[in-house]
Amino acid sequence: MSYCINPECQNPQNCNTAKFCLNCGFNLLLRQRYRPIQLLGRGGFGKTFLAIDEDLPSQSRCAVKQFHFYDSDPEIFNKAVELFRQEAVRLDELGKHPQIPTLLAGFEQEGRIYLVQEFIDGPTLKQELDKSVYDEDQIWQLLQDLLPVLQFIHDKRVIHRDIKPENIIRRQSDNKLVLIDFGIAKLLTDSAILRPATLIGSQDYVAPEQMRGKVFPASDLYSLGVTCIRLMTQVPPLNMYDCNNECWWWREFLPKGTSISDELGEILDKLLQTRLTQRYSFATDVLQDIQAALDIRHQNLLSPKTPIAPTLSNSNNSTELSALQTPDSPISPTNAVAYSAETFCLSVTSNLDPTMISGRGVDYTKLRDFLSNKKWKEADRETWTLMCQSLSQQPGTQLEISQIYQLPCEDLQTVDRLWLHYSQGRFGFSVQKQIYESVKRDYIRFCDRVNWQTYNSTTLGQVKFTQQAPIGHLPSRSWVGGIQWLRHLDALSAKLTECDNNTAPKL
Repeated sequence: MSYCINPECQNPQNCNTAKFCLNCGFNLLLRQRYRPIQLLGRGGFGKTFLAIDEDLPSQSRCAVKQFHFYDSDPEIFNKAVELFRQEAVRLDELGKHPQIPTLLAGFEQEGRIYLVQEFIDGPTLKQELDKSVYDEDQIWQLLQDLLPVLQFIHDKRVIHRDIKPENIIRRQSDNKLVLIDFGIAKLLTDSAILRPATLIGSQDYVAPEQMRGKVFPASDLYSLGVTCIRLMTQVPPLNMYDCNNECWWWREFLPKGTSISDELGEILDKLLQTRLTQRYSFATDVLQDIQAALDIRHQNLLSPKTPIAPTLSNSNNSTELSALQTPDSPISPTNAVAYSAETFCLSVTSNLDPTMISGRGVDYTKLRDFLSNKKWKEADRETWTLMCQSLSQQPGTQLEISQIYQLPCEDLQTVDRLWLHYSQGRFGFSVQKQIYESVKRDYIRFCDRVNWQTYNSTTLGQVKFTQQAPIGHLPSRSWVGGIQWLRHLDALSAKLTECDNNTAPKL
C-alpha cells in the first residue's frame, strides 16, 4: 500500500504500485525511490512516515520525516534549504553512533523538506510504560545506556531538545536503546518556516530554561530525569511537580511498596533541579556519580555491615536505643542503603517490660497492651491520645512544633520505650530520629526511607500497620499539625536529645 504524504489529501490510501495519488494527484514516490506506506506520527514540525526503499533489492524500510511550512516566500524557503543542508551534515555525523539512526538522505521536493533515516524496529519506552513501570535496576541501566549517547551528541554541539519516552526505542535486534527525532526543527524555526508558536520539545519534559528559549546540554539531562520518573510512576510529569515550590514530589507517586536507593534518588533529584547551577551540566558528570554509586553498592554486597545492638539498662528495666551510629563509625546515607530491614533493625533481647513513667499522671497500660498484642493501628491511635493527655490537650488535637518542645520527657521516653520494646526495635521515635539524622535531616529522603507520604501531614493513606512495615514507619505522624508540619522531625529530634541529656548519668 502507498500512503500519500500531501498534507491536504483527504484520502491518502493508494495501491502499492501507484505512482501518483488517485485522490489528489500528488507524487507518491520521493526521489523516485522512497515509497511511504504508513503514517508513524505527527508533531508541531511535521509528520513521520514508514517507507520502503524501492532502489534496494531488499526493499528495506526507512523513516521519512516531512517538515511543514506556512510561509511560501521563496527567499525564506531558499534560506531554509541552505541551512537544512548544513544541518544535515551534522545529522550525518551523529548517525555514525550505533544508538542513533543513520541518515540516509536529506532533500527538498515539491516545496517541502524531507529527511530519510534508518528505521529502528522495536517498541518505544512509552509503549513499554503502558505495560508496566520500571524498577530501580531498569533505571540504572537506562541511564548507563543513554548518557553516553547524550555525551556524544553534546560533544558535537548538538542538543536533542525533545528527550521523552516516545523518542527512545528499544531496538529489537540487540535490545539497545536508540535515541530518535533529533531537533532539526529548531533550525527550521529560526528560519521562520514552521507554524507559528511551535514549541520544540514536549511541555511535560522540557527544562525551564528551554521554555524561555535557552538550551544547554543540561536541558537534555533535565528531560532525561523527567523521563526516568515517568517510567517509574506511570504518572504524567506535571502531576508530580509543585509549581508553588518549584520542586518535584516524584517519590510520593512511586507504586505502593516501591522504594529506591538514596544513590539513585540523589542522582535523579540533581537531574531534576530547575536551576541550571544546581543541575548536572554534562552527561559525564552523571556517569561518574553512577559509577561511584554502583561501586559502593558492590562493596556493600561483598562486605555487609554488622548491625549494632542496643544497650540494655538494668537500672530501670528498659530497652534503650544505644546507637545506629557511633562517633567513630557514623552511618552515612550511602552506608545506610546497604542495610536490609533485618540489619538496620535493632536486635532487642530483653524480656523485661519497659518501665512506664509519666510526669503528668498518664496511664500507659492500654498502649502497652495494644503493642504487646501487635495491634499496631490501635497503638498508633492511642499514642496520639496519650501525647495529647501529657500536654493537657483534648484527644485528637494536632500538635504543633512549639508543643513538641513542651512534651514531658518522662512521657515521651515512655512512649518511645514501649514502641521499641514490642516492635523488637523496628518502630519508635528514637528509630525515626536516627534515620532522619542518617539522611542528613533531609525530610524527603527520610520519607522515602520509611515509606511516608511527603505531603498532607494528616492523611494516613500509605501507613502500614504491620510489623513488616519499613523500619521507622511507626508511630505515624497523624498527630502532627500546623503549617510547619514538615519540620516536626527537627523538633522531635531536638526534644529527644534534650531528654536523653537530662536523664544521662552525671559523672
